[in-house]
This record gives sequence, structure tokens and C-alpha cells, in this order.
Amino acid sequence: VDVHAPPDEYYSGSPALRTPGVHRSRSRNYQRTYPKYSQFGGEEEAVPGKLLPRRRSVRRRASIDEKATQPRRFLVDIDTVEKIILEQEDTNGDYQITVEDSGPKMLKVPTASSGGFRTFEVRGTYMLSNLLQEMALARDCGMNQVVIDEERLNENPVNRLSRMIRTTFWNGLVRCMDEGGIQAICADPKNTRAGARPIIYVPHGDAAAYEYYRGVARDLRDLRIKVVRLPREITPQYVKSINDEFGVLALAADVSHDAGGRLVYRPLPFVVPGGRFNEQYGWDSYFEALGLLVDGRWQLAKNMVDNFVYEIKHYGKILNANRSYYLTRSQPPFLTDMALKVYEALPPSDGNAAWLRAALDAAITEYFGVWMVAPRLDARTGLSCYHPTGIGMPPETESTHFDHTVQPYAERLGVSVDAFKRMYARDEIHEPELDEYFVHDRAVRESGHDTSYRLERRCANLATVDLNCLLYKYEVDLADALDEHFGGTFAWSGGRELTAAEWRMRAEVRRQSMDTHLWNERKGLYFDYDVKLQEQSVYESVTAFWALWAGCATPAQARRLVDEGCRKFEVRGGLVSGTEESRGKISLLRPNRQWDFPFGWPPHQIMAWYGMYNYGFVDVARRFAYRWLFTITQAFVDFNGVVPEKFDVVNMTHRFQVEYGNVGVDFKKVPREGFGWMNASYQVGLTYLTSHMRRALGTLTPPDVFFQKSNWKTDGTPSHSPTSTPNPVPVFISEAGTPRYRPQSNALHAALRGLGSKPDARGLSADARKRQQQLALAAGGSPEDDARVGDASNYHNL
Repeated sequence: VDVHAPPDEYYSGSPALRTPGVHRSRSRNYQRTYPKYSQFGGEEEAVPGKLLPRRRSVRRRASIDEKATQPRRFLVDIDTVEKIILEQEDTNGDYQITVEDSGPKMLKVPTASSGGFRTFEVRGTYMLSNLLQEMALARDCGMNQVVIDEERLNENPVNRLSRMIRTTFWNGLVRCMDEGGIQAICADPKNTRAGARPIIYVPHGDAAAYEYYRGVARDLRDLRIKVVRLPREITPQYVKSINDEFGVLALAADVSHDAGGRLVYRPLPFVVPGGRFNEQYGWDSYFEALGLLVDGRWQLAKNMVDNFVYEIKHYGKILNANRSYYLTRSQPPFLTDMALKVYEALPPSDGNAAWLRAALDAAITEYFGVWMVAPRLDARTGLSCYHPTGIGMPPETESTHFDHTVQPYAERLGVSVDAFKRMYARDEIHEPELDEYFVHDRAVRESGHDTSYRLERRCANLATVDLNCLLYKYEVDLADALDEHFGGTFAWSGGRELTAAEWRMRAEVRRQSMDTHLWNERKGLYFDYDVKLQEQSVYESVTAFWALWAGCATPAQARRLVDEGCRKFEVRGGLVSGTEESRGKISLLRPNRQWDFPFGWPPHQIMAWYGMYNYGFVDVARRFAYRWLFTITQAFVDFNGVVPEKFDVVNMTHRFQVEYGNVGVDFKKVPREGFGWMNASYQVGLTYLTSHMRRALGTLTPPDVFFQKSNWKTDGTPSHSPTSTPNPVPVFISEAGTPRYRPQSNALHAALRGLGSKPDARGLSADARKRQQQLALAAGGSPEDDARVGDASNYHNL
């Protein structure tokens, strides 16, 4: 059996079958005992009543360890060894062996070659914690006594973590809304009502789903499942009316009928973030899909795209997650890029083109129906904002989460906080100021960045950099896909034929509006824009790098952005969410927010790596990736294999107190899931490293030490040109050195010249169309003059 096989394969057979040559004969121990000689020259005699001096034990020169002629294996009685290791090494009682424990960090374990007669010392936090983990995994496989290879305990940590993600963590995060998995999904830690029944909400137009889940409810009577068919039109008022009836929303399935005409309904498996997040989330799924594709799990990634298509069809949008209280809230849109990456990974099949068409059709519906209409669209700038349509206090939060917010209002009315919240929920009182507060609070949650002082009390008014970069990417993705796969035109199910030229025009209009409102030439960064106050925000956010991922920055803007961004956001452990100055001072009355300084998150790292590589800043991308992967690997080695949701990248730790805690750190003996997008960031990040960097990472060489020893530049400039960049090229990047998604200049010019007479998809007035065309053709009339749409050579001279 492969030493590094998955646990269910490695521990599947009898230990004796995997341990040839097990015997009980004693081998030589290479120690000699010398007698103690008296001062008179002879060996001392034994005298009754007199203790002889202790004999000296002289070890052979060289290592004190036993020399093995074959790979060493340990014969482990799990109950015995686990009890000893926890009593001796787990000094803080958390069922983990970490650098914070004060045990001796050494345990003598029986060897398999001696049949358990002799022992060998397992030393150090890393090997001991791996031993604890392996015993837990073996117990999961039904083993009480097992043989464990030493190579499995001292495995290179980079290889071990990557292997565990690929073979164990992804499997631990898979959920399915079928009869066997519905109980796990229905369990919602946010539902604290005593005696609450599991509820499955089914779309009005999905009769097969309703029939299937009614059958599940009948078969699983002990669970008391309630199946509810949603109304044809899901309004904010309806969603508010079910705030006390938390439930899970149906997702996509393979539907057919057998020979007898009976329904065959197979819900699609998908990946969840982990911990208390037990449903398919919006933007988490994009990053999880990237990691799944690296590991060859294309079917799971495809299923998640199918679930998004289902959500758009039946719920009107890609949801924050498939829970009833998220029906009015979306999340950052990544569907076009996600679908195209999955499409590129699919095995050849006649159905692939139709699958891509359905995914892109849904993305277009989402684009026009969610992001390009009020309240999310700002008509004056043409930019979009996060602005969900939910009413009142978000019901999924902890019961006391908003007490400090509503307390002044309760005191004003002379009622308790709990009484005020009940009255407010029933519309018995009206507080416009509080209504506005909750609009912004819900918008923060829709942005995925909940919470941050960048967005607090103003998010619904902000045309954020991240959202508009994503929508720009939608536009150029659709333009490129229509040209590459559909002959330049697309018959959208919304009733119009759309062309690649139109999408390029939309992308150019958005880019120029972003240049006008979001780009700050003096500071060299993109900033959010307050559409109500008509001014730029001053908060410096690492989401400025998303412009490089989307490809909407000019070469000159990219150079400034890299110079300023590296100085502001690059810290020891990776990229920090924002600057300390932007966050402001922290106190008891103004606590830290988890999407602010000093925290770093996987999405920000992945987007920056891709963006840097996209524009030719190869070494910068690799430097960012090494810092982040070192932070993950260090925690994995020192803290019993932990893979958390986020890190404090300034202090390089996952141990901190912040709102909502840190998901992924609470486990016993062995991590079984990691955390979705952290797993993905590790697998994707490894594709950016050279073999030299990977070796250094495996020895836990600190980033700054590695960069110094390797003469690696750390000022934001490349150490070498993109054309001489060593392999491997990152898995998703086909053109290192140039933005992959840039408008073709001739097509863009023709689009801007010829599209003026066509009606807009949402019926923009003639004046509005004229303003868009003027904006797009300003400063010289031809987009050919824009360096961003010139020759590819422009991008190699950054």
C-alpha cells in the first residue's frame, strides 16, 4: 500500500499483511556495560549489605537512534497509545498537540519489525500531532490496532497538507440534499428556536423537487421534516414573513423517470465552506471550485455551477447561501469565470457546449436582473452597488447581535431591548434611521466582507471596486465566450439576441466610468465611490488589486497599483485586507472587524496572485503566494494540522479574538474538513511556486529569509522578465505577461461606432445612450488610442 494513500485505503487491510517480516527475535542493541573497577585495580566484589556503584552505560558513537535497514513502521494499539499521548502531551486538554502544550514532546512507540517488543522515540510537535491524527483516522476506518509508517508521520508538511486537502478535506466538505444527507444540511446552528422542525423550501416551478422531498419527509418521519412550496413571486415582504421559519432551499438535481414512469430524482453533491457554514455559499463556491479543479474534482465544481444556474432560474439570483433568510440577498458575482474554467476542465463530450450555453444564459439573466437594475444600479455613473432588498433586522444573526444598535431607540420609547425588537419586527414602530442602518448592514453581508469599517453604515451607497471589477469581468467574459464558442451572437432566453460587440462596448463604458469615479491618479489606487455623496471613499482596500484580475487597468495604472499596493498591503504573512490607517483606532467601544487590518483572507490572496501574473508581475505573484502558503503551513505544523478560515497576517497567527471567531480551529485529534476557500488557496497557491520555493516552504524557511537568500526583490518590481519566468505557469493562466481578458481593438472600435442605434437591454433613454457613447469615445474618438487595447507588446513593458 502506498505510504501516502488516503486513510480509507491505507488503513483498509490487516496490519500484518502490510508488515512483511514481523517477528519477535531480538536484534542487537549495540550497547555494552562495563564493570566498575575499584581504586585498587580490581573489579569490586559484591559485599552483603553494600550497594555497588551504578554501572556506566556507554552508547555507541554516532546517533543514539536505532538504525533501520528498512523503512520504519510502528505497531500501534490505538487505545493505549492515544491515552498515553494525550495524558503526556496534551497539557491544555484541547485534544490537540501544539507548540502551546508543555509536554516532553517525545513518546516511545513500539516498532512493527520487532513485533512490538522494542520501541522507538517519536519526537517533536509535528510528528506527535501527526501520530495523534493518524490514530484518529485509523479509528474512523474501524481499526483498533494498526501499523503506521514513519514516513507518514514525518512527511514533508507541504506534501502532507496538500494530500490531506485532496484526499480528505474535500470529501469532508461534500454535502448532498438527498435522503441520506438532508439531515446534516437541515441542521442550522443559526436556528436557536427550541423544538424547531427542519423545513425544506421548494421553488414554485419545480414539481419534481416538491414530489421528491414530500417523499423524503414521509420516509424520515422521525425528523419531522416540513416541506413548503414557495410562492410564484418571492417578495421581500414574504421573506420577512418567514423570518421565524428558518429552512433550507432546494438545489439542482438530475431528474429522470425509470421504465415504470417513476420519478428518479438525484440531488447534486456540492461543497460547503465548513464549520457552522453547512450550505452552498455564493462567492465561497467560486474559490472552492478553483481548488477542486486543481485537484481534478471537476464534477463537484460543475455541480456547483449547476446549482447557481438553478438558483438564478428559481430564486432570481445567486444567493448568499441556500437558506430561506438569504432569499433577498446575493453575493459577489463570479459565475462567468467559474463556468468557463469548469468548461475548460470538462472531459470531451457532446453536451459540453449546451452546458456552457445554459450557464452563460443564466449569468446574463443575473447580470440584467440583479446588478443592472435598481436598487443596485446607479444610473448616473453606470456603476453598481451591493444593495439587497431584504427588510428589517437580518434574522440569522445571534439574538443579541444588534442590542447595542437598538438600545438608544428602546430607551427613547421606554421599553426593553427585547420588546423593541419584537415591536420593530411586527412593524408596530417605524424608525427610518434604523431602517437605513439595516439596509447597509444587509449590503455588507451581500458584499461578502461582513464586517468592515470600510463598508459600515454606507455599503448600499458604495460603488465598490470589487463589484464593478467583477461585472467588468462578466462583460469581457461574455464577449470572449460569444466569439470563441457561439459565433459572436447569443440568443438569450430573456428575449434578445446579444452580440460580442455589445458586451465589449459595455465593458469599455464601465472601464471608463471606473477610471472616472474609482481610480485615484494621485494615490495610485482604486477606491470605492459613494454614489449618494458623489465622492471617493478614503479607505485603502486590497480589493484595488481586483482590477488586475479583471484586466481593466491600463499598463500605467497597473504599474502604479503594484507600486502602491505592495507598500500598503504586503505584510509578513501575505496580503492584509486594508491599511491600519484606514481602519482607525481600536477600543472597547470600537472593536476590530474581521475584514480589516490585520486580517488576511484567501479570496484576496488568490485574486491578487492571478492579477499580478495576468499583468506580467510574475515574481510579485509568487512572492505573495509564498508568504501566504508559509503562514498556512506554519500553522498546520505547529497546531495539529489546523486549516482555519482566516489569519492575522501581520502577526502570522490564527489565534485571536474577533467577531464571529475563526472557523476551522475547533476540532478534536484530527481536522477532517479544513476550510473551503483556505483549502483552495493552498492548492492554487502551490501552482504559482517554483520547485525551489516549494522546497523552501517544506523546510519552513521564513519568507523574508528566503527572499533575502534568493536575492528576491521585495519592492514590487519583477526580478526577471515574464519571458524568462521559470515554470510552472499557474494552472489557470494561459498568457503570462498580458491581461487575458482584454477587448480586441478592432471589434471594440466597431462596437462603439455601430451600436448607437440599438436599444439598450433595459431600455435606457436616448440621452443616456448618448452619454454612454460620448463617454466611451471621449478624448480622441477612437479607443485605438487607449494603450490598454493596443498591441500585446505593451503589456510586456510594464
